[in-house]
Order: sequence, then structure tokens, then C-alpha cells
Amino acid sequence: MSKTTADTLYNAYDELDCTRGIYCNRTLNLRSIKAIGYDMDYTLVHYNVDQWEARAYSHVKARLKQEGWPVDDLEFNAEQVTRGLVIDKEGGNVVKANRFGYIKQAMHGTKPMEYGKMRDEYTRTLVALSEPRWRFLNTLFSISAATIYCQLVDLLDAGRLPEILSYEALYDRVQKTLDAAHLEGVLKDEIMSDPERYVEPDPELPLALMDQRESGKKLMLITNSEWKYTQFMMTYAIEQYLPDGMSWKDLFDLVIVSARKPDFFEGNNPIFEVVNEEGLLEPCVGPLKQHGIYLGGNASFIEDYLGVSGDQILYVGDHLFADVNVTKSVLRWRTALIVREFERELRAVQQNRDGQIKIAELMDQKKRLEDRYSQLRLERQRNKRGYAQQTDRAPEALKELMVKIRQELVELDNQIKPLAIEDGQDFNEFWGYLMRAGNDKSHFTRQVERYADIYTSRVSNFLRYTPFMYFRAPRGSLPHDHGLQLGGSEGIRTE
Repeated sequence: MSKTTADTLYNAYDELDCTRGIYCNRTLNLRSIKAIGYDMDYTLVHYNVDQWEARAYSHVKARLKQEGWPVDDLEFNAEQVTRGLVIDKEGGNVVKANRFGYIKQAMHGTKPMEYGKMRDEYTRTLVALSEPRWRFLNTLFSISAATIYCQLVDLLDAGRLPEILSYEALYDRVQKTLDAAHLEGVLKDEIMSDPERYVEPDPELPLALMDQRESGKKLMLITNSEWKYTQFMMTYAIEQYLPDGMSWKDLFDLVIVSARKPDFFEGNNPIFEVVNEEGLLEPCVGPLKQHGIYLGGNASFIEDYLGVSGDQILYVGDHLFADVNVTKSVLRWRTALIVREFERELRAVQQNRDGQIKIAELMDQKKRLEDRYSQLRLERQRNKRGYAQQTDRAPEALKELMVKIRQELVELDNQIKPLAIEDGQDFNEFWGYLMRAGNDKSHFTRQVERYADIYTSRVSNFLRYTPFMYFRAPRGSLPHDHGLQLGGSEGIRTE
């Protein structure tokens, strides 16, 4: 590569838009990573979410119609729910919680829940994902089931369903119906018949994988999809961007299909070799083969084949539980989470930057006024009750000042409210940003922090760095940081 070309690449990557960045929760040195495993769906292969989930929704709707349910008037709404929300199966609600599990927004069926009602229902309730009551929407594949569930809650409340069900039983019926469509392969057959409609190819992806492979890292594909679908999708999404005569299989030292994650990472399932393009299986005898294609198995086969384990392996996937939670918790592999919609969120944040600055300015004014109001209240209390150090201002005069400040606070609230409502609407009209719940981090963000060492919007974003990158987590912000005189905010990540 010529110096001019190298300089051009460096400058292009150095000036990259933040929407294509890789963000670090826990310091990760790629030089110490010996092997990288990849999920396929929504990781290496990206789908048009609206198209895919609309088809999944239509299959659930059609099957319920066959059972006599009145679903003809229901329509898929891609904005009704987002990844990161939580279904309350006891209440028939969809909620958004902050990092501590406190519920900040809620919707019953398809209707936003008023603040007073939400407070009454959830004041003493925290979202705890370990409890069966809650169902976390941790992948884009959750959207279709959650959408039709919300609509069916409305029908259930109206007494229009042919069966008497609890909200929990209703959710289980929806999920069971969707799972049946996946198991029968109906959805995937439709995808393969018209991939241009459903798949969003990424021309930069193959080069990112080639860079990693040529740097000496072992690459693996570990997917729950079966061989037929994997072969078709990887061929369609990758081979058109590879050098002539090169197959997508040449990129990977090992391919595992029908992996049955998350059980793959903590179970002991047997492994079979896929011996031809038609998917013929044979029992696996002896060690795994270079560029071998296998079905099933478990993580111990991988670690034995590689001769490495733990933090020398990085696994990249889109599913918070099946991909990054279990690999982190059980195997201590390093983890990277793909959050496809993160690009759109960052663009929305950038577009509303002026509004966020205005909110911050108004909130600073509000804080100062509230502090002034509290000081006057304490002064009035001491003067009126005659204790501690007192001033010469009469309680009535102090009360008049407090009334004026209260009026100013009301006016500030009237300015802040529409700006706060507008912030995040470019991402989702009702739920706002994925990564935030009001001023706090969302419950989704908390899960990302706990289980993903790094996160980004797509695998090809690795091109903006190198296979030898040292990702360093920024210094975390603590509440008391703002009270310290540190000569500016450099090195401190503020919320």
C-alpha cells in the first residue's frame, strides 16, 4: 500500500463519525485476543427490522386468526415497542426502567399509562429480570411478539378474545405461536426467497474480518441458525464483496450451526460434522478440523480446539443474554455487543444537541432558584419560631419572596417540559432513547455495562480501528466528581 493510500485510510478512520465508533465498558486489548467468535443474525448479517418483524408479526396474526381470534384489524407498528423495554406479564404492561429497576414509563396494552396510575401501580415495585414476571426485550427479534401482545391486551380487556386468559397466559400464547413459525422454517424460507427485501448487506464487513484473520486471530462463526439458512445468508451477505475465488467459509477457522445458545456455552451437547453442502451429518470423531463445519456441540470443544480459554477469546453477538451474558458469566470470555439501532440513536442525540443544551441551561437556573427558595424557607422558619441565628426580615416578607420564586419555577417548568418531551422523539416518539430513561441510564444500558466489554452498531466498525487496538474504558463519573476542582472535565465521563 502506498504512503498516500495509508495516510488516506488513517485520516478517514481518525475522523470517523461517532455513530460508527466502538465504545468500551471494560478495558480490552485486542492484541491479547487469540480468537474471535461471531453470531450471525443481526451480528454479521443485518436485517431490515421493519420488514423482518412485520413478516413475523403477520405469521402470528394469521395463526391466531385460524384459531378464531378477532385480529383482522390489527396492524404492525414498528414504533410501538423497542428493544430494551420490559414486559410485565402480570399487569399486561410494557415498561421502561432505569438502571436501578425503577419504572419511568409504562404502557398498558397500546395506551400510555398516566403518571399517577403508573406511580400507584409501581411505587413499591422494581424490575428484577430474574423474576418470571418480567420479560426483557433484549433482541430485535422481540419486536413482533411484543407488538401484537400489546394489541391483544386491548382485545382481552375489551372481552373480545374467544378465551379467558390471564395477561401472562396471553403472552405465553403469543410467544409459543411465534416460536412455532420459526421452528417450521416458514419465516426463513421467505427471507431466502427474497433476500434483497430483508437483508441489509455491509460491503465493509468482509475486510474487517480479513484484517482480523490475517493478524493471526482465529475466527469462528457460532450461530443458532441451521446449516441451510446459514450457508445461504453468509453467501448472500458476504461473498459478493470477497476477492474472486474466495468463499465466506475461507474467513472462518470453525463454523458451528444449530448451536442452541445459550445452552452451547454451559451445556455438554454432542457435536456432529457437516460433511457436504446439503448438510449431511456424521458423528465427530477426533479433534475438530481447520475450516470445519459442525452442528451442535458446546464451548469446551471450542476451547480444546483453540488451545486457549477465558479472556483470550472474544465473542461478538447481538443478544444480551444468549450471546454476552452467559459467555461472560460462565466462561469468562470477553464480549462485544452489537446494537444496530445505536447509530440511529446517536444521530438523534446529535440532531437535538441544541435542545439538550437549552435543557441544561434551564435546569441550572431551576437548581439555583430551588436553592434560593429553600434558603428563604429555612430563614423564615428560624425567624418565625425564634431559634438559632435570625435575620431582621419578617416572615411575611420572606413568604412574598418565596411566592415570586415559586412562580418563576413554574415558568421554568413550562419551558423545560416540552423540550424534555421532544428530546428522544427522533429515536422513538413515545419511549425516547434506547440508552436513557429520563436523565438516568436505562435498564438496557445497565445490562450492556454489566455484560459487554465493548459495544458498537456493526461488526464493520472494527475497520475504524485495527486488530491490535487497545480499547480503554474512560474514567467513570461519580456524583462527587462535580464538586471537585479538577481543572476541567478532561478524563471524566459525565452523565
